[in-house]
Amino acid sequence: MKKKLIGSLFIMMCFIAVLGACSSNKPVEQTPTNVEKNGAGEEQATTDPTELSKEKISIKWLNLLHTATPPTNTLLDKIEEFTNVDLEFSWIPAASQVERLNTALASNSLADLVTITILDNASVRNALKAGMFWEVSSYLDEFPNLKAISDDFRTSASIEGKLYGIPFQQPVARNGVIIRKDWLDKLDLPIPKTTDELFKVAEAFTKRDPDGNNVDDTTGFVDRSDLHYGAFKTLASYFGAPSVWSVSEAGEVIPEFEHQGYIDAMDYMKKLYESGYINKDFAVTTKNDQQQSFAQGKSGIYVGMLLDGKNLSNLAEGLQDDMELVLLNDITSTGNPADRAIWSTSNGVGGLIAFPKSEVKDEAELRRVLKFVDDLMSEEMFTLMSYGVEGVHFEMDENKTATITNTDLWMQEVQPLSSTRPRQFGYGIYESDVLRAEGERLIAENTEFAVLNPMYSLESATHSSQGSELIKTVHDATYKYILGQITIEDFHQAVAKWRKSGGDKIIAEYEAAYKAIK
Repeated sequence: MKKKLIGSLFIMMCFIAVLGACSSNKPVEQTPTNVEKNGAGEEQATTDPTELSKEKISIKWLNLLHTATPPTNTLLDKIEEFTNVDLEFSWIPAASQVERLNTALASNSLADLVTITILDNASVRNALKAGMFWEVSSYLDEFPNLKAISDDFRTSASIEGKLYGIPFQQPVARNGVIIRKDWLDKLDLPIPKTTDELFKVAEAFTKRDPDGNNVDDTTGFVDRSDLHYGAFKTLASYFGAPSVWSVSEAGEVIPEFEHQGYIDAMDYMKKLYESGYINKDFAVTTKNDQQQSFAQGKSGIYVGMLLDGKNLSNLAEGLQDDMELVLLNDITSTGNPADRAIWSTSNGVGGLIAFPKSEVKDEAELRRVLKFVDDLMSEEMFTLMSYGVEGVHFEMDENKTATITNTDLWMQEVQPLSSTRPRQFGYGIYESDVLRAEGERLIAENTEFAVLNPMYSLESATHSSQGSELIKTVHDATYKYILGQITIEDFHQAVAKWRKSGGDKIIAEYEAAYKAIK
């Protein structure tokens, strides 16, 4: 990958009190170890992971539920059999995770494993730093699947240089461009490889009646009011902008909107807007309306998550049955493949599987629960938790292409567990649907070209308390510039206001945090 990453005192006290009050009734087993020399010639204990799962233990997992109902025990039984664990889930609805997690903490209902996805929550970060959870970085290399977690993931999931759990490894960069291939063919246009070529496609889709209805009713791009997940940030990547922050060789932290690539992306979208090659109401359009507009044939270029290609195709059924899509992830502003880049704000980290010291009592027990997580990262468990049981939920051919055969049963028994997978990519298994498989392939390919956010794992107290409010000044100015309501000088003044109002302090705090871990 390219290296381009306060909550209330009451909540914090509850967190610490609960962790101190909780206890585990599991027996402590002795971990088989060997002694070998480390790089400094000192003796250190190493674990034989094959021995760890011989004795069955009970594990409780406080986890997030992203579906309406929890899964049945169909897969749970198979997970328990594979890992030699009696597993119990305690589910928290993802939509109310902040409130429910605090309630769980205050009611002494923690567990051996705790799923934490709100790593930007100051109270949670403070609790992790307070030493209430195990720091696990020194244990990962004892286990084959945990050892494979890249340094980028370990760094991005760390807090002040320490890793307080196993990172949920999600695709690092999901975005790209989705284009009506049937419209390209009708207008005899090549698949674009540069931003200039993409602009020409937008012009043709707007002016040359790609749907053939003799009505001026199409635009090139359709976008929504989201600078992050809409078109803007992806386009800024193509122009060389960093992902939120960059760091100079001298250690200077620079916000993305002070880079030329950010300005170039604003100019590009401003030109699209002035030319009428993007929906005029994009600044107030919702994602649902954006996708419906594309599915109804009102536009032909969609910039967003590559997996949205399948969603757009489904939405178009009965409306645009002749729709053919092409997914792109290799567009540059220069035409040079060496300049390929795509943003990755969270660096692919979806949170942590953390281990409270009050529940996981000692290193022997920690190694046992780490072995359980290591087992979950196997291909067998990934397949089970992604697709279910072969012959029941899905079928797989000799090319490792999986086809869901019972969608209703899959949604009931498998889908709720899919977000529990510690790693969500890299197994070479794809769904039979062509568009989805292509989206997954390109997302995996994006990893090589991902621009990471070097500040993601670091802390700025000012950013935590004021950052989301302060950035509104810059975001408002970005929209106003694209819409032609202010000049570039006005935009720079907005950036200066951001700096004066707290931005300079955020930068100084990040620079200090970055220096501390280097």
